[in-house]
Amino acid sequence: MEKILIVDDDKAIAELISDALEDENLQTAVCGNGLEALQVIENNRDFDLIILDIMMPEMNGIELCKRIRDIVACPILFVTAKSRTLDAMLGFELGGDDYIFKPFVVEELVARVKAHIRREQRHEKRQSKEKLTIGDIEIRRDNFETYICGKPVALSTREFQLLQFLMENAGHVLAREQIFNAVWGIDYGDIGTVNVNIKNLREKIDPDNEYIKTIWGIGYKFIKPQTRG
Repeated sequence: MEKILIVDDDKAIAELISDALEDENLQTAVCGNGLEALQVIENNRDFDLIILDIMMPEMNGIELCKRIRDIVACPILFVTAKSRTLDAMLGFELGGDDYIFKPFVVEELVARVKAHIRREQRHEKRQSKEKLTIGDIEIRRDNFETYICGKPVALSTREFQLLQFLMENAGHVLAREQIFNAVWGIDYGDIGTVNVNIKNLREKIDPDNEYIKTIWGIGYKFIKPQTRG
């Protein structure tokens, strides 16, 4: 269930927003001022969206947005009076994603919240398709990048395609012919190039032979190494 943090010193408005969102099966938490919200966010960073009133005691919404933007990536929706348009613009510059004027129609606010959540879910879905991680190795299909423990490793295009094929079929024994046909194509080069590129790949990403295992007489298998400790 998605979690929404509502930060507003007007208890009645905060409860109205909370009730409306919970009617849409969204979980909510409410804070009455910026300082309280800052403590909550520092201890719990897994909110899916933050609704943030600009005019509040203790710490206003602009300052809170500035303080939290480096520690949370979720969308921030500002709530502000129509006379405070410049504040909303400043909020955008500090990392806000949207704003709505008071007095607002609750249904519109709920619709905006749900739209931002759907957008984030689509983004996460795209990222999950683009990234593949096994152990300490991560590949990013969209830009042909490879990382070991978060550090980039330079691979040739063919080496990347080979690694991608191995990782996408992790746990399965792959015959050399199967690898060759999938990565190089039937009419390109000869099957010996598989062994050469496996050797090069091991030197770059797997010097301890933790991931790429030779299955003698058949081919190779990419495995997830056992967790240490």
